[in-house]
Amino acid sequence: MPAGLTIGIIMIPQGLAYAMIAGLPPIYGLYAALLPQFIYALLGTSRQLSVGPVAMDSLLVASGIGALSLADPSDYLSVAIFLALFMGCVQFLLGVLRMGFLVNFLSKPIISGFTSAAALIIGFSQLKYLTGAEIERSNVFHNIVQNTLDKINETNMTSLWIGLAGIAIIYGLKKWKKSFPGALLVVVASIVFMYMSGLDQTGVDIVGKIPEGLPSFQVPSITQDQFWEIAPFAFALALVAFTEAISIGKSIEHQHDDYKINPNQELRALGISNIVGSFFMSYPTTASFSRSAINNEVGAKTGMASIIGAVIIALTLLFLTPLFFYLPKPILASVVMVSVFGLIDLKYPIQLLKRRPDEFLSLVITFLATLFIGIIAGIIIGILFSLLLLVYRTAKPHIAELGRVGESDYFKNVERFEDVNEREDLLVLRFDSQLYFGNTDFFKTELTRRVERKKGKLSAIILNAESINYIDSTGAIVLCNVIKEYKVKEIQFFITGAIGPTRDILLKSGVMKELGEDYLFVKTHEAVDFIDRGVGKNEIQDKIARQTKKEK
Repeated sequence: MPAGLTIGIIMIPQGLAYAMIAGLPPIYGLYAALLPQFIYALLGTSRQLSVGPVAMDSLLVASGIGALSLADPSDYLSVAIFLALFMGCVQFLLGVLRMGFLVNFLSKPIISGFTSAAALIIGFSQLKYLTGAEIERSNVFHNIVQNTLDKINETNMTSLWIGLAGIAIIYGLKKWKKSFPGALLVVVASIVFMYMSGLDQTGVDIVGKIPEGLPSFQVPSITQDQFWEIAPFAFALALVAFTEAISIGKSIEHQHDDYKINPNQELRALGISNIVGSFFMSYPTTASFSRSAINNEVGAKTGMASIIGAVIIALTLLFLTPLFFYLPKPILASVVMVSVFGLIDLKYPIQLLKRRPDEFLSLVITFLATLFIGIIAGIIIGILFSLLLLVYRTAKPHIAELGRVGESDYFKNVERFEDVNEREDLLVLRFDSQLYFGNTDFFKTELTRRVERKKGKLSAIILNAESINYIDSTGAIVLCNVIKEYKVKEIQFFITGAIGPTRDILLKSGVMKELGEDYLFVKTHEAVDFIDRGVGKNEIQDKIARQTKKEK
């Protein structure tokens, strides 16, 4: 009960504020806070996740729809609501097809860079309401800053001081106690203050009349041209929203051992939440980090907390909307700014800079692309750069030259371990990647370079294949050619440690025929014993070395 009351109370000011980020009337934030969280509570696998309007998706909605060439301004609302339906259908379909693994393509550095940049864009976009100036909207940071500077002389100082006071009070109360509904307290106090002071007559923007009652049932509809315009954006938004939800859910799940999050069920639950919500005038929703964290902190154990939160929103829509008439928009801007600036993460980038410079570069590129090119472009560029890094790593993987450790049967990297016996007549090489068309040249070059270092004394090569989990057709051809080449040079070639799937490929691709079954071993030391003393494989060793997949 306390968790549900807290979430419901917090969602009121947040819903009103986030709708403004999306470019919608504030009431639509409450509509988005109503049914989606109720539906998710029934279908979702996380017990603490709070679904509803969030700052990030609200900005994405404004960014995506703002890029459309809408002839009639009234079409904006129709597209925003239809976007929830479209996005929900995409999420539900992905869940049915068990495509939850797609979230893995959005790595933590990409999410961190994107979130921090989006938080800055969202925060600075609220300067329009904080200053009371007619600042032109934009979805890239430098344009927002420039547009703000162009209108700085139009600042309404009363609006500015009200907004700054709101930021200070909300931030102070948040520092004192995270679960305390400081935003609602400031909202109520500002309404009373505006009503009694009459400052709305001095140019301070207020919310004004908000429709009473629950949202009516409406079938979302747009034109065919608009449908095809928003289709790519809806797919991107569906994945981003799911990533937010699953990231938040997983972080909270680690604190509990009584349930397990199912990514595919999460997709279906979020999808149905958005689909049902769209028929009752909701724009796209997902999980909120701040509300979910508070939900967890105040002790929510089941989805009942979200159901109670939805009831509070319903009661607000039915009876309390007239009370928000005098709510100053600078206060809603302060609610947003305190919320989103808390999403800017400085610790994680510093950790990456010290430990993983390549991933730090992914974060920075995503951050800068999101900030200065665009929201969706930032995500796409971040993903492409991460994939480029992945390709680079597999094109030039780690290769280790191994040697026997003392008199043991262990063969380890000669550059890492002391007391390793290196031999001029033997080259043991471990290739730590799949062997495919992208790295075959690198494989051959490294093998040749290390063979040449032996200065003509080499009599045998052992390829330790423990880390090779796949060989494509190009890799198989190259491997056959390499084996032939060294046979001509009277240098024996052995393969050891190949796992089952790799052995299957060696057999089917013809590599085994070129190699010879006597030159395939389970352990590296067995191949060395064969080279040194002619000790062949026993029955068990031979069976394991040649074992392939059983035909069903």
